[in-house]
Amino acid sequence: MNLPIHEPDNEPFIPRRPSDDLPSQVGFETICTHFGEASHVVGGPAAVPIYQASTFLFPDAEAFEKRKAAGSPYYEYTRVGNPTTAVLEAKLARLEQAEWCFCLSSGMAAISAAINACVHAGAHVVCAERCYWPTARYLRNYLPRFGVTTTFVNSIDPADYIAAIRPETKLIYIESPTSGTMEILDVRSITAEARRRGIPVAFDNSWASPFYQTPLELGCDLVVHSATKYIGGHSDVVAGVVCGRDEQLRRRVFREVELVGGTIDPFAAWLLIRGVRTLGVRLEQHQRSGLAVARFLAQHPSVRRVRHPGLESDAGHALALRQMRGFGGLFSFELHEQSREATHRFIDRLKLFSIGVSWGGHESLVLGGNFWSQDSQMPAWMIRLYVGLETTEDLVEDVRMALEK
Repeated sequence: MNLPIHEPDNEPFIPRRPSDDLPSQVGFETICTHFGEASHVVGGPAAVPIYQASTFLFPDAEAFEKRKAAGSPYYEYTRVGNPTTAVLEAKLARLEQAEWCFCLSSGMAAISAAINACVHAGAHVVCAERCYWPTARYLRNYLPRFGVTTTFVNSIDPADYIAAIRPETKLIYIESPTSGTMEILDVRSITAEARRRGIPVAFDNSWASPFYQTPLELGCDLVVHSATKYIGGHSDVVAGVVCGRDEQLRRRVFREVELVGGTIDPFAAWLLIRGVRTLGVRLEQHQRSGLAVARFLAQHPSVRRVRHPGLESDAGHALALRQMRGFGGLFSFELHEQSREATHRFIDRLKLFSIGVSWGGHESLVLGGNFWSQDSQMPAWMIRLYVGLETTEDLVEDVRMALEK
C-alpha cells in the first residue's frame, strides 16, 4: 500500500507509507514502533505528519480519472482514506494479524459498522448477555426497527451459544472476558461451530488488546476495539477499530464507513499512532499493578469476591491461559457488605482512583453502585477498578486505606 501525495509541481512527496519491509517474525513492540513508517523522505520528520485535510489534489486530469483504479497511489477525500489514518490502520492490522483495518470515530461507530456489515432485514444475531452495555442497547433497542433480532445468551457455555443459532442467524457477537463480570468464553469452541455453519463471529478485543489476545487466531472473523481504551492510552481521544481477513467482509465494512460516515479524524488517528508506540510497555505495567491490587483484595476479609481471570483462583483462569498471553488492568470485585453505603464509602475514600467511566488511560479509575443498570445483568453492588500507570505499591496502599473500617 503506497501513500504518495503529489504537490502541484507533480513531484512526489512521500513522508510516510505503510511498510512491508519488516521481517515477518519481528516482535510486538517493533511493529508498534516501525511498521507503516518506513520509506520516508531523507530529512523528514520522526513523527508521522498529520494530514489535516478534507480534500486531496491531483496532478492532472488523467490521474483524477484513474483515482479509484486498483493500485492507485492517490487519496481523494478523508472520509474514505487519509495518509495519517493509513499508517495507523497498517499498524493495527499487523498487530491483530489481520489483512485489513478500518479506524472510525468511536468504539460504537466500529461496533455498529461491524454488526451492520453482517446483518440485513430479517437477520438474527447471537450475542453474549454481559457484553459492553451500549452494544447490547444497539442490538436490543436500535436494530429491531430495521427487522434485526438478537438472542442474548446469559452463559459462558459454548453449547448455549450454538443452541441459540437459528436458520436466519447472520452473526455471533462475543467478548472475552465479558464486560463487568470478567468471565472467559471458550472462543475456539464457538468459532469452530460458527465456521461450520458459515456464520461470522465478531469479537470485542478492547479488554486484552492485541498485545495479550489475537481473536482472529482463535477463529473469529471480525475484531473490534474501542480504541479510546488501551490503544489510545491517554484519555484524550475517542475512536474505534474494525479488523479482519475476509475480503467480502472488508468490502461490507468499508461500505458502512463510506456511507454512514463514521470516519476517524486525522488528528485522532495521529494520537492513536502515538498511543500504539507504547502499547506493549503500558500493558505490562497495567498487568503487573492490576494483579497486585487484585491479589491484595482477594485475601482481604472485607472482600467477598474478586473477578479477575489472571488470578489462579478464578474459574476462567486455565482457559484464559490457553487463549491469552496476559491480562490488563481492568477487573471487578464485591464487598461482603452489599449496600449503597458500603460501596460509596469505599469509593469516596480512594485518593488515586478517580470516579469516571471508560478506562485504558494513564490514570486509575473506579465505578460502582448505580452505574450498573438493571438490564445489564451485573451484580448490584459490584465495584469496577481500572488500575492505571501509577506506582504499584501506591495503588495497593490506596485500596488498603479505603477498606479500613
